[in-house]
Amino acid sequence: MSEESKKVLEKKLWDIADTLRGKMNADEFRDYILGFIFYKYLSEKMLDYANEILDEDKLNYFDIVGTEDEEEYLESIKEESIQKLGYFLRPEELFSEVAKKDGFLIEDLNKILSNIQNSTMGEESEEDFIDLFEDMNLESSKLGKSPEDRNKLIQKILVHLDKINFELKNHDRDVLGDAYEYLIGMFATGAGKKAGEFYTPQQVSKILAKIVSTGKKRLKSVYDPTCGSASLLLRVTKEVEDVSNFYGQEMNRTTYNLARMNMIMHDVHYRKFNIKQEDTLEHPQHLENRFEAIVANPPFSAKWSANPLFMSDDRFSQYGKLAPASKADFAFVQHMIHHLDDNGIMAVVLPHGVLFRGSAEGHIRKYLLEDRNYLDAVIGLPANIFYGTSIPTAILVFKKCREDSDKVLFIDASNEFEKAKNQNYLTDENIDKIVDTYRNRKELEKYSYLASMEEIAENDYNLNIPRYVDTFEEEEPIDLEEVSRELKELQVNMEDTENEISEFCRELGISTPF
Repeated sequence: MSEESKKVLEKKLWDIADTLRGKMNADEFRDYILGFIFYKYLSEKMLDYANEILDEDKLNYFDIVGTEDEEEYLESIKEESIQKLGYFLRPEELFSEVAKKDGFLIEDLNKILSNIQNSTMGEESEEDFIDLFEDMNLESSKLGKSPEDRNKLIQKILVHLDKINFELKNHDRDVLGDAYEYLIGMFATGAGKKAGEFYTPQQVSKILAKIVSTGKKRLKSVYDPTCGSASLLLRVTKEVEDVSNFYGQEMNRTTYNLARMNMIMHDVHYRKFNIKQEDTLEHPQHLENRFEAIVANPPFSAKWSANPLFMSDDRFSQYGKLAPASKADFAFVQHMIHHLDDNGIMAVVLPHGVLFRGSAEGHIRKYLLEDRNYLDAVIGLPANIFYGTSIPTAILVFKKCREDSDKVLFIDASNEFEKAKNQNYLTDENIDKIVDTYRNRKELEKYSYLASMEEIAENDYNLNIPRYVDTFEEEEPIDLEEVSRELKELQVNMEDTENEISEFCRELGISTPF
């Protein structure tokens, strides 16, 4: 599918979403429209797979309806579908069939969405589908004051979506998934501060993904401890030929559901992803695993318990101090380093404060640099590129086995961006420059610098970027003779103006102000 066709699909889906949500907030309507698109995707996937199974009998899925062997066929198809797709839908439960119906649909839809989940019960895919549609409350007054109003809106959504053929067989796996991701991004722009909970801007995701895939064509595993809608995890797949397994954890229940849908919409098999819903710092779910690539955009300076009991936790015990309860930034770093494999790369977005704040954070920072020597690069990003906050941020890159172990690369990319209406953004050229500078460890004037460990120690392990990258622009010398001439001319002009005003005052018979 061409890039142009993909954009047409994205526009069609967004136009439907934007037109039909009416007065509902973008972040409220998001769960409904994305849920219905997901249901349509599952239906088309089910239909294609069932037709594939029935092809040897020269039948399609709807041909078996009403035949003597219908239930026998359905039982056989269900068994294979559960193994291959992870779920099952009967012919009459498919999106296209429901969209044709007149009358009251809410009860039917509730039953169908429940049946999708029930079809996975006791199966390997159960965890990936359980409660997946729980945020689609079709009885909610947000959809309309009366049941009739709600039903009317739902019918509109189904009819409009049914007109779009996803053509799953004719597209590569990322086409529809990317369109889905596009919608998530569009909803994020309308969600304001809340967007930071579930979405990382694509240009930042691209940088992180390119960094952790440096020098690799395949990755055994990629992990995001605060995975949001899973956009960061999925972005890594665009930079390598294959990712064997995806791992993630997300605290917010709605966002956790969105992440699982996003994975499935990108055609990631249910056996290849393991996303858990829990507080990552307080209740980690993947403690025994080590990952080849780790990416993250944790909530900036979030609060956490900093419970003294964590001093016996393997993630934190070696550092001697815990990150402060008011700022969990370094707690996330410590957690991620615990999970980083010896041959892995980790890239995390953090607020600038982690570079220079003292006390416990200064102690942890010094330990990472002096005792472990894990920090590979510090990349300063422009302000106002994240949803919900205008603060400048930095990407910290860590590796346990660093090739250039004597130096840390500092990149100041804070001044290279484009301005949009409400936010700044990085262009492809800006991104390529950052990644190329990192991968080749280049020193560029007023942009990047390789700092020795001795220099960093002399700065008392303060990583504030201006200490290492000199971006000072010398001002042009001032011509004092020219300034003097200009002042004389101003004086003459002022005297002429004063004389003119005085003449006017005399004519009017009033005193002059001079």
